[in-house]
Amino acid sequence: MSAAVAGPDPTGPGAQPTRTALAVRLRELVAENPDAPAVTDDDATVTRAEFDARTNQLARRFARLGVTEGSLVSIAIPNQIRHTECSVAAWKLGAVPQPLSHRLPPGELAALLEVADPSLVVGLEPPDGRAWMTGAEDVSDEDDSPLPDVVGPSWKAPTSGGSTGRPKLIVAGQEASVEAVIGEKAATLRFDRDGVMLATAPMYHNGPNMFSLMALLQGHHVVVMRRFDAERAVRLVAEHRVTWLYVVPTMMGRMLRLPEEVRAAADFSSLRTVLHVGAPCPPHVKRGWIDWTGPEVLIELYAGTESQASCVIDGAAWLEHPGSVGQVASGEMTVRDDEFRVLPAGEVGEVWMRRAADTPPTYHYLGAEPNERDGWESLGDMGYFDADGYLYLADRRSDMILVGGANVYPAEVESALAEHPAVVSSAVIGLPDEDLGNVVHAIVQTSSETGAEELQEHLRARLAPYKIPRSVEFSTEPLRDDAGKVRRSALRAERLPVRT
Repeated sequence: MSAAVAGPDPTGPGAQPTRTALAVRLRELVAENPDAPAVTDDDATVTRAEFDARTNQLARRFARLGVTEGSLVSIAIPNQIRHTECSVAAWKLGAVPQPLSHRLPPGELAALLEVADPSLVVGLEPPDGRAWMTGAEDVSDEDDSPLPDVVGPSWKAPTSGGSTGRPKLIVAGQEASVEAVIGEKAATLRFDRDGVMLATAPMYHNGPNMFSLMALLQGHHVVVMRRFDAERAVRLVAEHRVTWLYVVPTMMGRMLRLPEEVRAAADFSSLRTVLHVGAPCPPHVKRGWIDWTGPEVLIELYAGTESQASCVIDGAAWLEHPGSVGQVASGEMTVRDDEFRVLPAGEVGEVWMRRAADTPPTYHYLGAEPNERDGWESLGDMGYFDADGYLYLADRRSDMILVGGANVYPAEVESALAEHPAVVSSAVIGLPDEDLGNVVHAIVQTSSETGAEELQEHLRARLAPYKIPRSVEFSTEPLRDDAGKVRRSALRAERLPVRT
């Protein structure tokens, strides 16, 4: 294995310096078909013409409240048409949309706003008296004519608590232009023109927010679910003839567990792309979807919000390299040990990334510093490359459990648990042990009554003895959110003994 696996270089002699404002693309789409649906939520649909006019009006209201070029607009409202309108209205002023969860408690909201320092908050009322809108305001009295075209310095600034829980913002290095936002990514992600995209996850997460906005700019009809429901998602695919479906493994598992009659009646014939991101996908779930949609339809993207580098794999390649997240498609990646030595194929180490040579930074943090070494950056993931340059992930370094000197990766145990028919979701953590240092503890949500011994016996046929959870705890609540995220560090902290 070479020191790094490099993806294609997006720069070079053919690179174009054109900078087209995102508002220009939206007006072009209106000119092509003003009555085509732009965005649908649980309550309504707006056409391209209506959406363009409404975002002009909203942008003018934003400007009245102090939004200026380069400032951030924090958007803390549920999945709905207005959420997408807020992002576009910010673009039209050269501002940067900054999505936040609409369920943030006051303390966490205050901490995030201190880092972001937005010019306006939409949704949750800020505790410090800064400019605020509820998100439900009628702005129809504002002028709906086009605003002067402007290319903002960044097209998004999502948040990430990471494994530490400390708030940080990841400000995209790509400016708010058609060339930077769409560029070559449209082909990689199969965003052809004029499709239908189903956004299934909360828009405050980077993936659903980013992909829905990219789809909108490609002329897709973006269908937004207020909250994910497996059976309804299947119906929406058929109802709207969805061509591009966003899911995470948690959703994929829920849809596979639907009653047989529901799955048999599903019409997925319109799907051209099913993209999944956000968490490791258990192999049986991946195979189930390959059987359901066909291997060519399913693609997986591995990348951080920071976008230094990425891997992509479709179902056909995955069948040849089961468990892999693909080959490097952009930037560079390398796997190294604790002494920062490059590891050969097959050996697990920390995954380090860097952007392609001669390309501008892909992001910068607000509220944090990157984990950087000699020009390489790490997001904390562990993994290895095979001899063909396919990457396999083990887990995050911060989640790894050291049991008597042996490494246990929670995702591997969770994947094995997911193969039990009663398991809906799980989270595996390490708890202190005087003898071994740590022992494995599983927190499990089930759909039917089952016991710890049954689950441990299920795992004994799949895992080495030291990986078997010493204890099993049952939960009545989902352990992953609708974006497939689990906070193992928080779950562990809640179960540690109180120190006096």
